[in-house]
Parts: sequence; C-alpha cells; structure tokens
Amino acid sequence: MSTTTAVPDNRIVELMVEVPPGRVVRYDLAALASALNIADPGRIAVETDGGRHALVTVYPSNPLAVMPPPSPADMLMDRHGRIVVGRYHNGRPARRRLFDPHTGSAQRSLVFGTTGAGKSRTVQYLLACEKRNRIVSWFADLKGGQSAPEAAGNVDWHATTQEEAILMLRAAVAVAEARQRRYQALGRNAFLIGDPDPLISVRIDEANRMLERGAPYRDEATMLVKELGRTGRSVGIGEELDAQASHLEELGGSDTLRAMLKEGEVTLLRWSSGMMRQLVADGLLPAGEQLAPIPKTLRPRVLRSQFDEGLDDEDDAPGTQGMAYLLSGPHPSALMRHFRVGSITPSAGLDPAILALYGPEEPARLEKTSWGAADEAYASRHDPDAMAALCRAVAEEQQKKAAGQGAGGGTAGGGSPGGSGKTRLADRILAALAAGEGPMAVGDILDAVNRDGGREVSLGGIRNALGGLADRGDVDRLERGLYGLTR
Repeated sequence: MSTTTAVPDNRIVELMVEVPPGRVVRYDLAALASALNIADPGRIAVETDGGRHALVTVYPSNPLAVMPPPSPADMLMDRHGRIVVGRYHNGRPARRRLFDPHTGSAQRSLVFGTTGAGKSRTVQYLLACEKRNRIVSWFADLKGGQSAPEAAGNVDWHATTQEEAILMLRAAVAVAEARQRRYQALGRNAFLIGDPDPLISVRIDEANRMLERGAPYRDEATMLVKELGRTGRSVGIGEELDAQASHLEELGGSDTLRAMLKEGEVTLLRWSSGMMRQLVADGLLPAGEQLAPIPKTLRPRVLRSQFDEGLDDEDDAPGTQGMAYLLSGPHPSALMRHFRVGSITPSAGLDPAILALYGPEEPARLEKTSWGAADEAYASRHDPDAMAALCRAVAEEQQKKAAGQGAGGGTAGGGSPGGSGKTRLADRILAALAAGEGPMAVGDILDAVNRDGGREVSLGGIRNALGGLADRGDVDRLERGLYGLTR
C-alpha cells in the first residue's frame, strides 16, 4: 500500500504504534516524515507513553500554525485551580495549575526556553491571569524590566534588579514564616484562598542571571528559593523560575532545589541542542519520554537551486513562539502552543493588547497582617529613592562578603534566614518604644529609629511595621495615634 493512500493530504490520520516487549519506542521525526512521504514534519504529532506505545497523528497542515488570543473564561481558574494557557495539537485546551484546592498547596513552577521562544509573552499571560484571579504577584524582571514592561503597575511588586529581587525573596520568606506562625495558632493545616489571606506568586524571570555559577547573589538567592519552596507551599506562597537553560548548574547547583521544583509545573518552550539530555539527567523529564524538537520556524526546509532568484526573501517564515510541552501535565509529550498574547506587530511603547489583557483593576495586595513581616522593602517597593537606598545596602553587604569582611546576607527585606545579624525594623521599633517614657506618636518613633545608628527608614516603612506589630499583639494602638508596648 502506498504512503499516499495511507496518509491522504486532506484528512487527519491517527496511527497507534507498538514495539515488541522489551523495547521502548524511539523515533526520528525527519525519518518518520520521510517514511510517510510528508514534506512538512510540522504536520506530524507524536505522543509516547514512555514505553512500548506511540500515537502518531498526521494533519493536513500544521495544527498549531495559528492561535487565537485567550478569552476571559480561559484566564479564570476552574474548580481544580487551573487556567487554560493554549491548545494542544488536537485542539483540546492545555491547562496549567495555579493552585491545588484539593491539597491547599501553592505551586512551584519552571518555564524554560531559548531566546525568541516566547517566554516573555508566556510570563505576561500568567501574570495577567494572576491579576484576574486576585493573586498577589511579586515579579522580578532581571532583564532590567524589559522582558515584561507592561507588568509595572499591574503587579503588587515589580523588581528590575538583582538587589531588589533579593529583597523580594527575603520578604517572601519572612511572610511565609509569619503565616506559618499565624496558621499554627489558628490550628490550620491547609491554605484556603482569601480565608483570610490571598494566594501569592513570587516569580523570578531570567533566573539564570541570579542563579548561574559566578553570579554575585547566587548562594543567598538559592537558599531563599529553597526556603520559600519549603515554607511557602502550605501557606499559599508559590514561586516560579523562568530561565534560559535547564542545567542544574544554571539554577543554583542545588539537588534540593532541583528535587523541589521538578514536582511542580514545568513548561518547556523551544530549547537548545543539549537541553533534552539535561532534562532527563535532572529528573525533569521521565526516562524513556521523547519530545520532538520545536523548530525555529514553521516553514519546512526545501532544497532549491543556489541560482534561483528570491532566495534572500525567505526570512518572513512564521515563527514557533509559544509552542511548548507541559511536562508536568497529563500529556507531557504532546506538543501545544500558548495563546497569542499581545499585538501581532511590535509596538513603539507599551503594548495596548497586553495592557488590555491585564485589565484596568488594581492588582491584589499583600494582606496588612503581613506588612510587618515584609518589612521596609515591601513598604518601599513603589518609592524609587527608598528602594534605591535599600538596594545599595544589599550591594554593600555583598561587596563586604566578597572581600571577606562580613558574613551572611543581611535582613533589609524582612529578616530572612541566613541574615547578617543586622537588626530588623520591627526590632528597632520595639527598642525605641522600650526606651521611651510612654506611648509614642508615629513621627516620634520614626525619629527615634533613625537616631539608633541603623539605616535610615521612611515614614511608610514605620507605619507598615507598626501595623504588623499591632496585628501580632506586640504593640497596642492607643488613642490619638499613639503606640505603646503591649503590657
């Protein structure tokens, strides 16, 4: 029987393939296309079960060539805590979990992709979904804010430097620890969204810049990511790393970190040549699973005479941005594509289509009960001058460590584990109140704290820290705006 009869060009054909017992399905996509007499390998989708079976589907044309934008319904979590991020090759919705309501667990996630694979647009969509689902988004864009500029103003905390990312991670760990203490006192052993706290997502984009070998904050960042993974999941604080590479050494060189993240949501966009071997070695892809490579463009390679005209006019082939494998989903070897996000052509400024995706509402904010734990860094997140001062302090700490003059990572963002021993703002306030002759006004507390020899703080930082101390019962709110130590 000829291949033309077996695989007609105008119909969808599905083939179930089985190899003999003791063998595992292995395939070469180019060889398979040749055997089926198909010029465009993009018409073929192959799924394996990691063992003896494979499902081969042949389409009349590439089924993922054109993707629509998402609908508002796609962006809202279903009863299983999932959103729709795109479509599989068979047209079925591709879902990704933001929260697991069955276990009360926040999610730990990884998104991998080479330059131009669509990682930034994928991140923008996830941030927009978080905003629409009233999730508190803390987002560090380590490309100086260039990866997702529309996120500014649409997330609760938007960091653009490694120093601010460190402050953000320290604050997140401190909030997780504060929630642990509160939930333990309440007898709670699971997280419920909005009861009373919102779900929090901490995302580090271009994470390899912070976690790769030789990066200045690698040790502390790795420690904080691991600590947040341990403490945050059960108290409603998830985390995501978006990176260019998947090799363990590019993500902190930590076996603990690898084991923690591989249990979460893993998305693989177009990858580099050596990434597949690394995914299997790092345990992010089950042994035996095989993924068809994602090409850079959808145009099949066709040999033409080197003397034909028009050879230099073929750079307009449609790209494959957004095509991916959801390795943690139910169909890890099924190719999918993310929704079209943003304008089709580049914008001179902020993309209006992406801004519309976020919507006009204010983003969800951290609960006031945790402001004291998040400390001065959270209070200063929208104050460029105050944040710049905090970041300079982080950089100075790092320079001292590098020169062998200090130890630890400082606690400017909330007294996280591994700190340098510098006094937290909350402790400085308690010391000022203890040294006073009676209840003190907020302005007097600010003056006393700024006279104690520590780093200068802002009035907003004092107010936030006082709110947290009052909620924890360490200080009393008295009449006429006065505060005193709890008796």
